[in-house]
Amino acid sequence: MTIYQGNIRKMQVSTDTQHLAQYQLPIGEQHINMNALLGKEIKVSFDNLINCIYCQTKTKKSFNQGYCYRCLTKLAQCDTCIIKPELCHYDAGTCREPSWGEANCLSDHYVYLANTGTIKVGITRHVSEQISSRWLDQGATQAMAIMRVQNRLTSGLVETAMKEFIADKTNWRTMLKSQPDTSDLQQLKEDLITQIEDQLDEITDEYGFQAIDILDLPAVDIHYPVEQYPEKVKSINLDKELTFSGVLQGLKGQYWMLDGDRVINMRKYSGYHLTIETPE
Repeated sequence: MTIYQGNIRKMQVSTDTQHLAQYQLPIGEQHINMNALLGKEIKVSFDNLINCIYCQTKTKKSFNQGYCYRCLTKLAQCDTCIIKPELCHYDAGTCREPSWGEANCLSDHYVYLANTGTIKVGITRHVSEQISSRWLDQGATQAMAIMRVQNRLTSGLVETAMKEFIADKTNWRTMLKSQPDTSDLQQLKEDLITQIEDQLDEITDEYGFQAIDILDLPAVDIHYPVEQYPEKVKSINLDKELTFSGVLQGLKGQYWMLDGDRVINMRKYSGYHLTIETPE
């Protein structure tokens, strides 16, 4: 048996040459290879200690997946415009941290379509080898970058225009229940661009013709290490259930799937100090 202890962070996810997701859970100074634990029993205990993932201060309650209240109210990365990029207020001179905004919001962003059980639109800053870590975090089985835009604000304006015709949220229960049917993302892209043509023209009229670049990239298929999907999702709440154990049956998005149809969103507990016992 191997025992790991420490504050955890969201799982780090990459893909192999076959686009199969590979998971590592950071805990303290170590990383747990989660793929290697499929089919094995894991025991997890919450040690009643939470540290902010930014300032490391001890906090009684975690906000926004790992921050203390002070960081929640002070950091640009915790501002409302991160969730709603169309509200980016850097140009108004009211960004909480202008240097952070310049580094993270004033660079190219990508608008994408993803199949997470239902088709959704979203935005991401990075697409490496045609795959974004954001797609992996959302449990997308198909995804395709459809536009490159000049900054976060523009990405939010495009996404807002598309939301009239397509969802912008992932239904996590649907995502966890099964492998979804394949969709024709290329056709959906073409339909969406036609439907929002007037809004795209308005954006380029205001911000310049280089504000939006429509891409011609193929859809990417992504696979996840899942041995068995839950039939009826039962979410584990570490704040109420301080200790749990079970056989790991799958990894998808930022979730563990355990026997008994139980699931847990590990990203939600970033900053929690855990003790994890594994067979190896």
